[in-house]
Amino acid sequence: MKLILASASPRRAQILRDAGISFSVLSSAIDETPYPEETPQQMVQRLADLKAELVAARAVGPAILIAADTVVVLDGQILGKPRSTDDARHMLELFSGRTHSVVTGVCLIRLPEMERRQFVETTRVTFSPLSPDELSRYLATDEPYDKAGAYAIQGYAGRYIPRIEGCYFNVVGLPLALLVDHLQKLGWSDEQESE
Repeated sequence: MKLILASASPRRAQILRDAGISFSVLSSAIDETPYPEETPQQMVQRLADLKAELVAARAVGPAILIAADTVVVLDGQILGKPRSTDDARHMLELFSGRTHSVVTGVCLIRLPEMERRQFVETTRVTFSPLSPDELSRYLATDEPYDKAGAYAIQGYAGRYIPRIEGCYFNVVGLPLALLVDHLQKLGWSDEQESE
């Protein structure tokens, strides 16, 4: 059964490719504005569901759609992509010497049956204290500016992250082991990859 990634994220695509999983991409742009009183967990699940539903309306089965949304959360506040260098610096200063959460909502839809599986994964990420020089060096790279929370654990920022609790791939954007488990429950298998 073919897989369709309902995301334009190069990082999500790379996770699947590196795991030897074949897929095609069919993404949809959505409004990612949080609703008032919505928790981060509710928000990522709602957005993943919306992405999956939009792609399901355009895709042809049999296939399984994979949609996801990831946010970075500190003290209950959702931190998106930085709007400027100052914004990125502020986010990283907030993370310095502290632990925050990365929350991903995933929605899978099996076509044509429209059978759905949904889940939310949370990983806790601890940053070392960052000196002003370290902050400036990191901000001088291109890495912080298109990432929620202004960092990429799989890149230069990894040197500042001494520990995580939970799934590493979730921090990159897709909780891989849990995803594969849910895909298998929907009828996907590695054997189909080689057919």
